[in-house]
Amino acid sequence: MEFHFGVLTIGRSASLAGLLVSLVAGLFLAFSPSAEAIVGETRALPDGTQQTTYRVGPLDVTSGQNRIAYKPMSGADRPAVDGWITRIQPNLTYANGTIPSSSKVMFHHGVWLNASRPDATYGGPQRFFATGEEKTNMDLPAGYGYEYKTSDVWILNHMIHNLIPDPMELYITYTVDFIPASAPQAASIKPVRPIWLDVENGGAYPVFDVHRDTGGSDGEFTYPAEADNPYGSGPKKNEWTVDEDGVLLGTTGHVHTGGLNTELFLRRDGASYGGPICDAPPNRQKGLRNYQRSIKKISSRQKKVKRALKPGKVRKLKKSMPTARFKSWKRKQVKKKSSLRRSKSSKLKGQKKLKAKVRKEQGQYKACTDTQPNVEGNRVRLFESDAHYFGNRAPVSWDVAMRSTKSDWRVRVNAGDTLELQTTYETKIASWFESMGINVLYMSNETDGDDPYVTKVDGEGVLNHGHYDENNDHGGTTPVVGPDPTELPSGLTPTDPVSIGDYFYEQGDFRLPGAAGRPPAIEKGKSFTFELAAGDAANEIWHSVTSCKAPCNKSTGISYPIPDGEFQFDSGQLGNLGGNAGPPTVGRTTWSTPANLPVGTHTYFCRIHPLMRGAFRVVDPKSSKNNQ
Repeated sequence: MEFHFGVLTIGRSASLAGLLVSLVAGLFLAFSPSAEAIVGETRALPDGTQQTTYRVGPLDVTSGQNRIAYKPMSGADRPAVDGWITRIQPNLTYANGTIPSSSKVMFHHGVWLNASRPDATYGGPQRFFATGEEKTNMDLPAGYGYEYKTSDVWILNHMIHNLIPDPMELYITYTVDFIPASAPQAASIKPVRPIWLDVENGGAYPVFDVHRDTGGSDGEFTYPAEADNPYGSGPKKNEWTVDEDGVLLGTTGHVHTGGLNTELFLRRDGASYGGPICDAPPNRQKGLRNYQRSIKKISSRQKKVKRALKPGKVRKLKKSMPTARFKSWKRKQVKKKSSLRRSKSSKLKGQKKLKAKVRKEQGQYKACTDTQPNVEGNRVRLFESDAHYFGNRAPVSWDVAMRSTKSDWRVRVNAGDTLELQTTYETKIASWFESMGINVLYMSNETDGDDPYVTKVDGEGVLNHGHYDENNDHGGTTPVVGPDPTELPSGLTPTDPVSIGDYFYEQGDFRLPGAAGRPPAIEKGKSFTFELAAGDAANEIWHSVTSCKAPCNKSTGISYPIPDGEFQFDSGQLGNLGGNAGPPTVGRTTWSTPANLPVGTHTYFCRIHPLMRGAFRVVDPKSSKNNQ
């Protein structure tokens, strides 16, 4: 239940390199405008911008598909004239235009590549727009655009994840706000350059694993900061040295399920905080404590006077005391009562006034510090793009939107500066396999941006979009996929290997009848092997064996099941892409269960096809307390 941004790179493999050469050399001969790509109706926006929805396809999505593919884009797949792109909104649809449920098919990613221009941060075609499971939009600030030429060579790198066995015919759509080069407003458009930052930048499958209970005591894991030597002796993949002076205009982060945010930083040699110094407010806690003690003493004395003036006590004193003495006593008590009331009122007013002064001073201090950049040494944070999960399933679903920078975000960067990206995932709930942290930035060649060491640019962002109805099926309810395996007797001794094919685990699958559907039992300290069936391997249908929390039998959705097994294990995506190790597979078709699992029933699911569930049982032959 994860997805992947890929990069087409020259020389990564012979097949991809050959594909790129053929695309660049003969695109217009080999790929003339396709009758299959349908161009939607163009409408004019109030400012004269043209808005058109382009439809790329049809794409034949095979049973259980989860692979990276490349499609050349020309003709009706994209604008017909030169101009400027100011906004892109992507989607995935059926032929009739309806949007499929994300619990059935997911738009893992789409990366729009321009092979006519070099990528700023990594060799290969320029990655100028990307979207993933959260369907992030590109929105450039007013007056800016990505320059488009009909002579450009475009390639769409896409990964469509079919979570079910049914094949389908789909289209990738993208709505473009476009200003033709011939339009009067085109003369004032300023060009932007896309800058791709990635915590694992490079290659077609830049992923890393996040294991539960790793990171700090806060239940969060930050990559690469808390990873164990993630880049070895090589360059830091999460960094990029700015190659020219410019202004950063906007960015949005990207994470997978379980992700909390991406954070963008800048380092500049010799730089330090250069803004105003905020004077901390005086400590007025002693004065507030004095008021509190005084009010407490007065209240105590008031209680004594009140008790003394109770009608019953007054009558007894009146009888036992001479009249003159009684009257004098009563006058003193009444006077004391009035004096205490005035004193308490005065103290309360003073306390209230002092509290108001404290609030004002603290507010002024906060207003000052809110304008201060987040600087540590020469490292300043530019923006945190946090993930906003809709509903009550945070952060375990892809019903999510990332925060984007506001339209007035303008950050000046200098040639030689280092941009750095990190990402944070939660680690209390589950492990998150094949995770990502990506930001696509847009940069102009201007020099009038804010100095991030003087002016705070790290403000709260805005949601990139709202909730999408295709994400309503969260799962985790009824009807259940199968019985609770912890309540079933043990099944057969597992064959070795246990085949995975046709969307079933050969033994222990919840949907199998009789003994085959019961958890096969192995002795403690032993292991057995799962093997991807030859037919599924040949058809590029990958499967995983990933632990989930028992009973793991509720309905399938975009946030159930998840890798939250009490005892963690994961096989990776079993398969050999083209007979070799290649994304997204782990390059093998077998995986063995850990031999150190404790006695009990262990449930698992397929991360690629979560309708698949299974269980096996570890038993102690010397004990009569095995879970049956």
